[in-house]
Amino acid sequence: MDFSQLKFDANGLIPAIAQDAHTNQVLMLAYMNQQSIEQTLETGYATYFSRSRQALWKKGETSGHTQKLVAMRYDCDHDAMLLTVEQVGPACHTGAKSCFFNDVYVDEDAPATANVLQEDYATIADRAANPVEGSYTNYLLDNGVEKICKKVGEEASETIIAAMKANKEEVTYEAADLLYHLMVLLYQQGVTLDDVWAEMARRR
Repeated sequence: MDFSQLKFDANGLIPAIAQDAHTNQVLMLAYMNQQSIEQTLETGYATYFSRSRQALWKKGETSGHTQKLVAMRYDCDHDAMLLTVEQVGPACHTGAKSCFFNDVYVDEDAPATANVLQEDYATIADRAANPVEGSYTNYLLDNGVEKICKKVGEEASETIIAAMKANKEEVTYEAADLLYHLMVLLYQQGVTLDDVWAEMARRR
């Protein structure tokens, strides 16, 4: 990498935003210097520079909440980095998924988008990595592929029945159930949504 392309500040630092590779959610803002960028590229895991400790820190080194690097980019002004990562567990030290949880304004009427699928898939992956007592997702994963396939079949049948009745509201409800259980199956089989999108794009 040509570091002369980057505009570090007077302390040799550049702000770095971490973004979830599956949901596109902004996870956190940290700082990097040349050494932390080099270490991130070398190891494949996000390493930042702590301004308070004046030292490098690998994200998740003590907590286990690591960030596997998927892509690294810098902006048009060459003064900010964007790390696309696969986040294990919460990104925030408070235990929140993202450090950006203090709402200033949220349009409650904004329509849901396809990102909901990515967010749900990420939640399934997080449940697998960090089991929660009483979690239905963990129940399915713990019982294995046979149980998951049975539920996918049940939800598919219920969606078909709803469609045969021409009940839009019921079809919507059952389709949501079907998509959720299908995503659990995809995760259990090691298939990502990106794998599915790529196959769909190939068929166009």
